[in-house]
Amino acid sequence: MSPFEIGMLLCFGASWPFAVYKTWQTKTCKGKSFVFLWLVVIGYISGMLHKIYFHYDWVIVLYALNGLLVSIDLALCYRYRANDTAALSTPG
Repeated sequence: MSPFEIGMLLCFGASWPFAVYKTWQTKTCKGKSFVFLWLVVIGYISGMLHKIYFHYDWVIVLYALNGLLVSIDLALCYRYRANDTAALSTPG
């Protein structure tokens, strides 16, 4: 376990709740990239797999928590994608 790995996961982990809250409050995903969110989820899954197969320690919990938060944001984006499409087609 590296203190730098823990620091990175804590810093990223501190930002995801704000992203989820903003998506949930605004009911829109304008400015968010589905590709970016999917890449981040895949990155966290890769980190968890590394921990499982090569270097198991408690840091896997941080990967799982961050992955869960990004997955929630991604699910909200899929849920509110219709809102963004409707806003584009509404005149005004």
